Order: sequence, then structure tokens, then C-alpha cells
Amino acid sequence: MSDAALMVLKNNLKSFSSSLVWLRRSYDACKGIGIKDSYTPEEFDSFENLTSRYARTTDLLAGKLLRSIDAVELINSGSIIDAAHGAEKRGIIESVSELRDLKDLRNEIAHEYETEDLSAFFCEVLNAAGRLFAIADRALKYCEKYRVED
Repeated sequence: MSDAALMVLKNNLKSFSSSLVWLRRSYDACKGIGIKDSYTPEEFDSFENLTSRYARTTDLLAGKLLRSIDAVELINSGSIIDAAHGAEKRGIIESVSELRDLKDLRNEIAHEYETEDLSAFFCEVLNAAGRLFAIADRALKYCEKYRVED
């Protein structure tokens, strides 16, 4: 394990943890609003923040954190699927399909989701955020052995 790889992991952990704080804030606000047929502009803004923060946090997990764990452990992760297989072996995710589902929702968010059935969509994001928090807990726990002093 190289010092450079550890530094990248440390930076990615910091970014991921920060993103989780903001995602949790939006998640809690939207749980309080609840799922309903229509939303006030302020409620809609809250859900927009949630979807954006969910997408960003998912990107940080799959695109940066999992790959930096591989780098520290001297594994060439290659693709996201390779990194997902490694995360599954480490017990960070339950299955590769779990991460694929989170990423598919992220892609739906990034590519202009349909606004016809917002209630179902917002419900899906709330549920996925809950799963993302569980994965985040396992990832952060796994990385405790790599914590380095500032």
C-alpha cells in the first residue's frame, strides 16, 4: 500500500462523509414532508436537493471510494463492476446488483427524470437513500483500518 493511495482514500473518505451529512439533512427533511400527490414549491425544492445529493453521494461511493479502497489494497479495479465485485467480497455491498440499482437511479436523476409520477419517483429516491446509508455505514466501518492521522 502506497502513501499516495492512502492519501487518495483519505480525501475520498472526507468527501464521501461530507456528502453523507448533506444527504442525511435532505433525507430527514423529505421524510418529514412525506410522499403525497402534490408538493409546494418549497417541498419540491427539498426533494430536488435530495435527488441531487443522492446522485452525488452515489457517484462518490462507486466512482471514487470503492476504487480508492481497491488501490490501497493493490487491486486493479478497472471498471465500476470490478470495484463492485470487490465491495461485495468485502461485505460493503450485499450484491453487485444492489450497487447497480443505486447507480441506475442515479442515472435516471442525472438524465432528466419524468415528472408525471413524482410521488413514486420521490418514494424510490427515499428508499434508495436509506439503502445508501446502510452501505455507507459498512464502507466507513471497513475503512477504519486505513484511517491515518492528519
